[in-house]
Amino acid sequence: MAMDSNSKLPVMWNALLVVLLASWVCSVTGSVSYDRKAITINGQRRILISGSIHYPRSSPEMWPDLIQKAKEGGLDVIQTYVFWNGHEPAPGKYYFEGNYDLVKFIKLVKQAGLYVHLRIGPYVCAEWNFGGFPVWLKYIPGINFRTNNGPFKAQMQIFTKKIVDMMKAERLFESQGGPIILSQIENEYGPMEYELGAPGKAYSDWAAKMALGLGTGVPWVMCKQDDAPDPIINTCNGFYCDYFSPNKAYKPKMWTEAWTGWYTEFGGAVPYRPAEDLAFSVARFIQKGGSFINYYMYHGGTNFGRTAGGPFIATSYDYDAPLDEYGLLRQPKWGHLKDLHRAIKLCESALVSGDPSVMRLGNYQEAHVFKYKSGGCAAFLANYNPRSFAKVAFGNMHYNLPPWSISILPDCKNTVYNTARVGAQIARKKMVPVPIHAGFSWQAYNEETASDVDSSFAMVGLLEQINTTRDVSDYLWYSTDIKIDPSEGFLKNGKSPVLTILSAGHALHVFVNGQLSGSAYGSLEFPKLTFSQGVKLRAGINKISLLSIAVGLPNVGPHFETWNAGILGPITLNGLNEGRRDLSWQKWSYKIGLRGEALNLHSVSGSSSVEWAQGSLVARRQPLTWYKTTFNAPAGNAPLALDMGNMGKGQIWINGQGIGRHWPAYKASGNCGDCNYAGTYNEKKCTTNCGEASQRWYHVPRSWLNPTGNLLVVFEEWGGDPNGISLVRRETDSVCANIYEWQPTLMNYQMQASGKVNKPLRPKVHLECDAGQKISAVKFASFGTPEGVCGSYRQGSCHAHHSYDAFNRLCVGQNFCSVTVAPEMFGGDPCPSVMKKLSVEVICS
Repeated sequence: MAMDSNSKLPVMWNALLVVLLASWVCSVTGSVSYDRKAITINGQRRILISGSIHYPRSSPEMWPDLIQKAKEGGLDVIQTYVFWNGHEPAPGKYYFEGNYDLVKFIKLVKQAGLYVHLRIGPYVCAEWNFGGFPVWLKYIPGINFRTNNGPFKAQMQIFTKKIVDMMKAERLFESQGGPIILSQIENEYGPMEYELGAPGKAYSDWAAKMALGLGTGVPWVMCKQDDAPDPIINTCNGFYCDYFSPNKAYKPKMWTEAWTGWYTEFGGAVPYRPAEDLAFSVARFIQKGGSFINYYMYHGGTNFGRTAGGPFIATSYDYDAPLDEYGLLRQPKWGHLKDLHRAIKLCESALVSGDPSVMRLGNYQEAHVFKYKSGGCAAFLANYNPRSFAKVAFGNMHYNLPPWSISILPDCKNTVYNTARVGAQIARKKMVPVPIHAGFSWQAYNEETASDVDSSFAMVGLLEQINTTRDVSDYLWYSTDIKIDPSEGFLKNGKSPVLTILSAGHALHVFVNGQLSGSAYGSLEFPKLTFSQGVKLRAGINKISLLSIAVGLPNVGPHFETWNAGILGPITLNGLNEGRRDLSWQKWSYKIGLRGEALNLHSVSGSSSVEWAQGSLVARRQPLTWYKTTFNAPAGNAPLALDMGNMGKGQIWINGQGIGRHWPAYKASGNCGDCNYAGTYNEKKCTTNCGEASQRWYHVPRSWLNPTGNLLVVFEEWGGDPNGISLVRRETDSVCANIYEWQPTLMNYQMQASGKVNKPLRPKVHLECDAGQKISAVKFASFGTPEGVCGSYRQGSCHAHHSYDAFNRLCVGQNFCSVTVAPEMFGGDPCPSVMKKLSVEVICS
């Protein structure tokens, strides 16, 4: 029930909390606790804005810039998982270097003056290979993942304690003067517990107790875990979390994953989430009493090497996050959220001091009003109607609310922000080829098909792939012989027999007598596959070599550690004189990995151990081919990528480090229509790239490059043309703004709230190119009723004929410019009594 903040109830709660928390919050040099309103740091309740940045998904050289941009975007906290399989690649052998240097990452966050939420898990999901579990864990006798199982709990406890002890040794918990204010144990376990019943409940209770026993001095959370045992805080993950309430009245309302977009899968369209809807979801959560919100992701980054999970998760983990995969600002999302955070912080002392009173303003409209202790109030005015504007009366004023939006009034009078009114500029990026002296000069080495090489071992029947490879490679060869009698009818009538292969996934290349006969592959939704087509066989012995390929191990689902991959059969040959021949129980020989992998052809030393074909001898469109070239690092510091649009499927390395899996030949299926921000969002609602490669460009971190002589190695499974590969840099092509004439802005709010002016103020449009770029031309400008979106604006029925003049005068030749959105700037009002806006696009070069 809503109580007056002066009543005695909160005092009783606080007394109870002190007793509850005394046992596990120590106050050495900093203290973190909580009550029903918020997380309290050193005695102060805080509205905390957080963002996920996963340290292994970028290079350490990128970390300071990512953290700084997060801080400039208004974040207080950086949230990250801890990636067990990256830190313990073999039992008891730990790795905390390079982009797995967790301590360095946390210390950089501290240096920037931000806090950390450390999600130890150690199950992380995260579209990461095997959900973060090391593959060796699966082979501990008697183990059963994430349930009340002795061997699993023992390993989980060892690793969790290892991480906590490391953090304590470096004095990184807030209770020791460090930046870590929260930790998470387990991850989204609620749905799994529901399926498992009693053993699941026993396990989650054990995990909570184990975590609390580690004595971190900061609160623990469990996400998507409605029955999280006290004093652990249960939290929400999702596209919207305003409906969520914690399981006890004295716990704060926390949102650990506000999804800023969605992941890309090979074969899927690329999802994006409009900034207006994301801002709306956050404002809805805050107005309903939420006090901690974390963007998942704030920077998504890259699944380097073979770290992508899935299966079929793409190498790019961009996630449509406010910072793009390359670490650049994604505008308008980054700027629109920055403005939202400033608006929320203006109301912070009211938001944390008591519960809101709610007023109906219409059928789909309401106000949430928060009182300041010092007097006065802040208000959130919401219009939930996705289709129409609403004019509402509040206080003794009228407010115009766009569809599906919330206006924030820090003084209950003046609007500082509306979630559907974007003041930030929109930036369109482009990939520009980097001139490389004489271009890439490729050399080639042909991988042998398994019929050419000695197999590692042979046995009767078909083996499951992961149990055989233990994930040391994506690749496993299955080979056998087929004897064809000269009297077979198909040899005379030319009707090829049909080879049918059933595989648990994820992709398959079929070679008959050393020639590629065909390929088949699954998808994230349906990883299993069937190959069935005619094959060319001759009289006598025929070599059948099947290359089975895993595309990332699963990371989510009940007991995903037991899911299969590889060719489990049956395998049959149809169209012989005898009818059908079952090959499943023949003798099969096996080879784990490729010869090129065994030779380390991707490394600088390994690549010089074989003879490579050069010049005109470099085969194109040839399956199973290794390509290599060298290049010098381009000047400048713009982010770099490889354009792999002409290639099929395989892997890429630079100077021996894995860029990731490429698969541009897998075209995106889906529905990529227009997308309106208004209305409930889901991951299928707004997508791009239909009919094109799910991922064409592959990020090359600049810090991986030497000034000269960088080794680029590509393994191509299907056959592509390496001459089509180019190095590109990512830069801004054009910037746009789309501003309504009376749109609220922070600057104007401060002028009005301070009493310096008492009339409405006009907003300004701000345009800025990248550092080192200038605005070279005005592509479009219209003050009136323009239509369309950035990149394809067009004039509407009302247009001020001098719309271009101000931009030509104030912007061309500049890196940055501001123009007031007022009729006199554009030669007068083209249509009085109509609500006007300004749409503008300028070219950066």
